[in-house]
Formats: sequence, structure tokens, C-alpha cells
Amino acid sequence: MTITASLAATHFSHMRPRLLAFARLQLRDSAAAEDVVQETLLTAFEKSTTFEGRSEFETWVFGILKFKILDQLRHQKKQGRWQPLDDDLDDDTLDRLFEANGHWQPNARPNDWGKPEHVLENQHFWQVFDACMLALPDNIARIFSLRELIGLSTEEICKETGVSETNCWVILHRARLRLRECLDNGWVR
Repeated sequence: MTITASLAATHFSHMRPRLLAFARLQLRDSAAAEDVVQETLLTAFEKSTTFEGRSEFETWVFGILKFKILDQLRHQKKQGRWQPLDDDLDDDTLDRLFEANGHWQPNARPNDWGKPEHVLENQHFWQVFDACMLALPDNIARIFSLRELIGLSTEEICKETGVSETNCWVILHRARLRLRECLDNGWVR
């Protein structure tokens, strides 16, 4: 399945705000986000005739964006703009959620989120998720995004960021805990 240039342009105008929000979330720099989105749209437009329809068009464009973001993160690292991870990570997160015997604290027990497949279709959920991601410390959000949103392996993340594998797993665990807590407070309740 090929897509015409005019149809691609129509899709781009609808996708641009979401592409930009995703890029800002990953890069934490509006100018860099604008640049990667423009590069993504240009690349997708130039290659739109090669789109084969094996995925949704938007998924295909987001795939291009992911690679552009990775290139930008590598560029930041080479220029020394990649910020090292903070040493002041919140070590008492687990203590707040669990009792000494390993059971959930009564007020920290996860809420029922309903049917996940329906939740993911809800735009309000994604607005809350984006807000929760923005509330994470920059480097925790970057590591989580590289793993869960961009799809890099732990080994690739460690290579890209210079963190140890153990530290990477700790950061991912803490990111998931903070996101769950934020989503429980902002979405479920």
C-alpha cells in the first residue's frame, strides 16, 4: 500500500502535535524537539511512497521519529550535553509503598485500572501519562523512555548513556514505581 503525498501531508498536520509532545518529552529541549520533528516529517514525506502498510501510517512515522531522537541523544552525548544521572534518587520509594513484611501499605495498594486495552484508547489517560512522565526527573524519564517507548535493550541503553546495567535496572524500577503512583493519583482516583 502506498500513500500519496497529499494524504501524507494531511496525516502530518494531525500527527505533528503528538510527535512534538513525544520529542519534547524525550529531549527536554523545545528547539531540539522541533528540529527532530521537522526532520522526521521531511523524511516521512520523502519516503511516503515506500510506505507498505504493514503498520498504521502514524506508527511508521513515530518509528522514524524514534530513530531521529536516538540520533539527537547521541549527538548531545558527543557534545557533552547529556547530563549525568543524579545521585539524589528517592531511596525511600519502596519504604512508602511496602510494609516491613513485604505487603503493600494499605494506602499504597494498586487500584483497579479496569481493562487496560480500553484505558490505552482513552486520550485523557495519555494526557495524564505525559504529565506523569514530565514529573519524573529528566534522566529517569530518559532511561525509561529509551527502554519502554523507544524499545532499546538494557545493553543499548547502558552503551548510550554510560550507566551500569545494575543502575539501569534500578532506574527503570524507580521510574515504574513513580509512574504507577502518579497514574493511580491522577488517572484512577
